[in-house]
Amino acid sequence: MATLDLRHAASPAVRDLLHLVNHPDFDRAQQQIERLGGCAEPIRLTGQTTTVDTTTGEVLRSYTSTAEPTGSLLTACGNRRSSRCPACSRLYAADTYHLIRAGLSGGKTVPDTVRTHPRVFATLTAPSFGPVHNRPDARPCRCGTRHAPTDPLLGAPLNPATYDYAGAVFFNAHAGALWARFTTYLRREIATRLGMTQKAARAVLRVSFAKVAEYQKRGLVHFHAVIRLDGPDGSTQSPPPYATVDVLTDAIRAAAPRTRISVDSDAVGERELTWGQQLDVREIAAFGTDSELTDQAVAAYVAKYATKSADASGTLDHALFCRPCQGRGATLLPHGTPLPCTACDGTGQARPLPRLAVARHVRQMIRTCWELGRLPEFAELKLRKWAHMLGFRGHFSTKSRRYSVTLGALRDARRAWRIEQARTRASLPEPDSTTTLVVGHWDYLGSGYSPGAALLAVSVWHRRELERQFAAEGGCS
Repeated sequence: MATLDLRHAASPAVRDLLHLVNHPDFDRAQQQIERLGGCAEPIRLTGQTTTVDTTTGEVLRSYTSTAEPTGSLLTACGNRRSSRCPACSRLYAADTYHLIRAGLSGGKTVPDTVRTHPRVFATLTAPSFGPVHNRPDARPCRCGTRHAPTDPLLGAPLNPATYDYAGAVFFNAHAGALWARFTTYLRREIATRLGMTQKAARAVLRVSFAKVAEYQKRGLVHFHAVIRLDGPDGSTQSPPPYATVDVLTDAIRAAAPRTRISVDSDAVGERELTWGQQLDVREIAAFGTDSELTDQAVAAYVAKYATKSADASGTLDHALFCRPCQGRGATLLPHGTPLPCTACDGTGQARPLPRLAVARHVRQMIRTCWELGRLPEFAELKLRKWAHMLGFRGHFSTKSRRYSVTLGALRDARRAWRIEQARTRASLPEPDSTTTLVVGHWDYLGSGYSPGAALLAVSVWHRRELERQFAAEGGCS
């Protein structure tokens, strides 16, 4: 390969890329980046692994990261947020799709008889904390304006001075607990409708679910959930014939308004947190029917929102608290004396709130999190840590234990397939778990690419996106 002249490259990233291309082992460096599929911020590891036959002591395979062109092994970051890593979030969405779809129509260890179980798609929303700018179909907003879909005013309060920001933050912070309490009331309501005690109901049926959180324009979370009735052992058993979709739907509509969490504080008084009045419950139809709400459509819808984050509502996708002082504004000396943090000048903020490039409504939500977070009575809510999430600290996607396969099982299957492919390429014998021992030691080195490698990763991502679009449009048929 001819040597490229690096002296006239103006961009540091281009210079680094040319340096990488000139590396004697560039093909291996490119292979690593290709294998990650365009991951935006991979994890860099150093270490080694050795595969040994314990009966003979023969080393079957050895690997060390020092042999890599960059001196480290790159592994995908696995971030589910599309704003942080489009490549890994796409994989996360695909896994979520298969998880949801398996719980609706079978597959991935779930029997296909599960599609005969009563199941609905429910959406539980947040209550009102004050009127906001909205876009109700073609009618004007309350302010008299017809807002465009991209208008930044959408979701912002009509009167910020009277909007209940504390209540909005408390709702986000307790949304996960509110869902947990809702599932408890749901089981009670089902038992009531079946004329049984809760113990008797548990003996003949189980409530299984998978849910995902979505941020509304006003910065509040709501939940989309697949809720299914099973026999007592889960997806492998059908519920009794009297446990119908109508019973499940009525129980959801009764349980949602009963669900309440009280917050009592000297600083903000007493608050009662509930779900909003907008509650949508619809039966999920089987694939191949005329209904729009089919197994496939619901799985795709849930997977789409599993990769979103609070940034979809105009906020940020990274924490705002100062890492050195953990948002406290000071560090404690050995004898307990607080020492103001020099990294944040004692504010506890990695970046001053007034300088955040967000809308005024979002900034006020963040500021409310920050102010409430300093009060000892709300320490367990960790509002400063989750200020960038507007107080929400739950998982974006969760499922009950017996709903379907787990994300971990899907990843393990993919990892096993890759290991088998690597073994085949290396012409290694099939391993015997009783005589084969794998010994390894790995250390975390950092994350991210060099500037030049980052350009290669972007090109990999864009090329694969074009290939996916081409395949989706029928170009490969």
